[in-house]
Amino acid sequence: MSQRADLTLISPAIRDAMEHWLSHERALKSAADNTLSAYATDVAGFVAFMAQHRGGRQGLSSLAAIATRDMRAWMAHERSRGVSSRSLARALSAIKTFFRWISERHALEPTAVLLARAPKFERKLPRPLAEDAAHDMIETVEFQAQEDWIAARDAAVLTLLYGCGLRISEALGLTKADDPLPDVLRITGKGGKQRLVPVLPVARAAVRRYVELCPFNIGAKDPIFRGKRGGVLGPGLVQKSMRTARMQLGLPASATPHALRHSFATHLLSAGGDLRTIQELLGHTSLSTTQTYTAVDTARLMDVYNAAHPKA
Repeated sequence: MSQRADLTLISPAIRDAMEHWLSHERALKSAADNTLSAYATDVAGFVAFMAQHRGGRQGLSSLAAIATRDMRAWMAHERSRGVSSRSLARALSAIKTFFRWISERHALEPTAVLLARAPKFERKLPRPLAEDAAHDMIETVEFQAQEDWIAARDAAVLTLLYGCGLRISEALGLTKADDPLPDVLRITGKGGKQRLVPVLPVARAAVRRYVELCPFNIGAKDPIFRGKRGGVLGPGLVQKSMRTARMQLGLPASATPHALRHSFATHLLSAGGDLRTIQELLGHTSLSTTQTYTAVDTARLMDVYNAAHPKA
């Protein structure tokens, strides 16, 4: 739950530091625009709260004077607004990142901020579809469309999500120049990070069939998937198609386009794929993210460990 900060409570020096920090995150860490926007909101809200809490707008040096009791007051304030433990932990992570950056450049030592502990929360495990449910979903989405080219389009998009583990934005970002799909796709994911993804013959064939049936002329640099009137296909229509299909199949509300990406990873792991390879295919920076993403149980992790570790 975000709340727009009162920027008048943030001194020009701190605002300038925030802008330089965000530019640094964009340039050197390739942070995505959505990530940068969340960072800016979280840090601005924190600084504005501290200004009110400590009696008015303050300069850069005041950041080092923030005490443990101030951090507790901020967390209590966020809780009173209904902010969840997960969101509060995310905000604190952004704030610490900013304070580490600023302490290196302005000889500040904001100890209380950097030592603040994030609230504990249970990570939400992904809910993949069973293998037969994933296949049924793709078939049902195809059969429910009234026009052949739309049926082929929806099946192609879902096949890319499940067959290649793409995010929906990555699948819808493919251009006409990508057709016919190569054996290996170079995908640009979150934060501009690139990865190589093998393309299954069934995915290549699904996209090829859609292109052959699509009634619109598409430029080489234009997104390949189009809406009913020829505009760029948005994720909302894909989500709507899956929503209708899951109701027909009696599947839970968790059966979303992103669940097909969960399913891709989980089914690979179940078939013997190793975590590092799946991490690369998904484009995750951290292996721990992949472990959560694929809902790996402890027994499976121990099997991988015992099979791979030289001292096992």
